Amino acid sequence: MLTQKLKEVTLAVLPITILVLILNFTIAPIGANLMWKFIVGAIFIIFGLAIFLFGAELGIQSIGTLMGSSLTRTKNIWLIIIFGFILGFFINVAEPDLLVLARQVSDVTSGVLSQTSIVIVVSIGVGVLVAVGLSRIVFNIPLHKLLTLLYSIIFFLVILSPKEFLGIAFDSGGATTGSMTVPFILALGLGVSSTQGGKASEESSFGLVGIASAGPMMAVLIMSLFSGIKSLTGSLPYHSVNTNGILASFIHEMPVISMEVIMAMIPLLFLFFIFQIIFFKLSKKQLNKILKGLLYTFIGFVLFLTGVNAGFMEAGTAIGHAAASLDKNWIVVAIGFVLGFTVIFAEPAVYVLNEQIEEVTSGHIKKKVILYTLSIGVAIAVSLSMIRILIPSIKLWHFLVPGYLLAIALSYFTPKLFVGIAFDSGGVASGPMTATFILAFAQGVAEAIEGADVLMDAFGVIAMVALTPLIAIQILGLIYERKAGKKELN
Repeated sequence: MLTQKLKEVTLAVLPITILVLILNFTIAPIGANLMWKFIVGAIFIIFGLAIFLFGAELGIQSIGTLMGSSLTRTKNIWLIIIFGFILGFFINVAEPDLLVLARQVSDVTSGVLSQTSIVIVVSIGVGVLVAVGLSRIVFNIPLHKLLTLLYSIIFFLVILSPKEFLGIAFDSGGATTGSMTVPFILALGLGVSSTQGGKASEESSFGLVGIASAGPMMAVLIMSLFSGIKSLTGSLPYHSVNTNGILASFIHEMPVISMEVIMAMIPLLFLFFIFQIIFFKLSKKQLNKILKGLLYTFIGFVLFLTGVNAGFMEAGTAIGHAAASLDKNWIVVAIGFVLGFTVIFAEPAVYVLNEQIEEVTSGHIKKKVILYTLSIGVAIAVSLSMIRILIPSIKLWHFLVPGYLLAIALSYFTPKLFVGIAFDSGGVASGPMTATFILAFAQGVAEAIEGADVLMDAFGVIAMVALTPLIAIQILGLIYERKAGKKELN
């Protein structure tokens, strides 16, 4: 299974690696030092992602499914709500994607918004919405109605909040549903819904990630109202990009990332042992299998994130800056489209979601169909973000408000299963590769474009990546429904 994962991941990471090499040797040279760091980073990512996916299947998903079904069997709604909040908070409090975004926000705002405050506020938002999402499954509340209510509250908060917080709020909604959180929340939702049986179980299996990703948006916007901060500015001087020796960055990053991943996994491990004593009572063989899975998850995650942080981010910023410094800087729109299309193939959580979709629908919805639909959606999102940076008069809300209104409107017509998959996909698509490489690319572009602001214009690209899959997958759902209708008529 590990060899198979390695083959899949190598084919997934190769397109973006080849694209960056082509850009380096043609229109956006970034230097031999950065290029070699990028190549070493790609090797780390390939091995890390393969080991992570193997471990997540054995460990994280098993724990999530067991916890979800155990909580539902208690038939105690308050227990489900309380544990839903605790699990949502702790699984997210050290989500590596969120840590990366929070660190970038802290750096760009010169510490006005600290990394710790962003992480805690966002994790509270996730905890609250996971509890709400699990309650929805138990009480069988229609997903589209709950999403309408949640996004109505978000748009009301957008009107009241300082505009500088908009990009950070919507980016945190995308970044928080990362590679650690997604497999767990997906499995938790599947565990709770599996007790229903039949079509209801299939439909309510999805949507929990989509609901959870609304929590950070609300939490950050509420924080902005109480913070007293009326305006924020930010920049990321290009000369601050690190150009140390090729292996120095990897040696520096690995222990830091190891500690971050350990902090991410300790709360989950602690809760797992509590559940094991009270609910699971697994045999020694089952217990060892899950613990082995968690060890693989840890090793894979450390390798993956080391590759991303030490190799990919600097290359992303440098390529963005080099391309935007050209006379014909509109080329960044085309580069953004191709980067968006290829980067999704290297997102770990996308594979976890696609596996679950194929499994839950008994192969009716193919993994490749979802993957390519997501790729097109993300490609459009990144290219639109580049247009926004090139033309500062176009604001983030010009895309987000109509986009989310369209996504909510579609949810009333799209088959219910696809609504859940769509809103889960939005969170899943904006994983560590987007939170690092694409955001770094956007920051490099914004720093090079005169009149652009890194805080106002670069932040928001993750929000765009989280938005377009909501529309793309629901359109796919309408196409599936139409095809099914034609078959019935024939």
